[in-house]
Amino acid sequence: MQGGLITYALLAALATGLLVAAFTDMRRREIDNWLTAAIACGAPLFWLTSGLTLGGVGIQFAIALATFAVLVGLFALGLMGGGDVKLLTALALWIEPFWFLKLIIFMALAGGVLTLIVAGVHYARKRQGKVAVPYGVAISPAGLWVLASQHLAPLDPGGILG
Repeated sequence: MQGGLITYALLAALATGLLVAAFTDMRRREIDNWLTAAIACGAPLFWLTSGLTLGGVGIQFAIALATFAVLVGLFALGLMGGGDVKLLTALALWIEPFWFLKLIIFMALAGGVLTLIVAGVHYARKRQGKVAVPYGVAISPAGLWVLASQHLAPLDPGGILG
């Protein structure tokens, strides 16, 4: 990693943004547009400080575009919220393809568990209507895990982070 301190500061800002997204989604079932825009707008600074090549930037854009296309379909079917679509698309700008695939798998597993918990509470309280799952709560820990694994693992020779 070329940028050192600035790159890690950007990663810390992204991690903070993910925590805010999880908290607001849990609390209000909404992820603010300003937050996802800030995450997306921070990506070019990260690319610059981390030494990403022009080809690498193209790959990140392609992943983000593919992510958006798939998730818009899920949004249209009512299976995913708009904030979740925007958050994952913004994250796709930051995370390398292999790690983004890991993020998707971790997120799906966490999202499945979250859905079971939220649905169980919904039905236990005998609430009517559709179960609203705050999927940002699954996206954020998946993103944090990937960031720690990808960027902090080289600083962890003992292997504590995996």
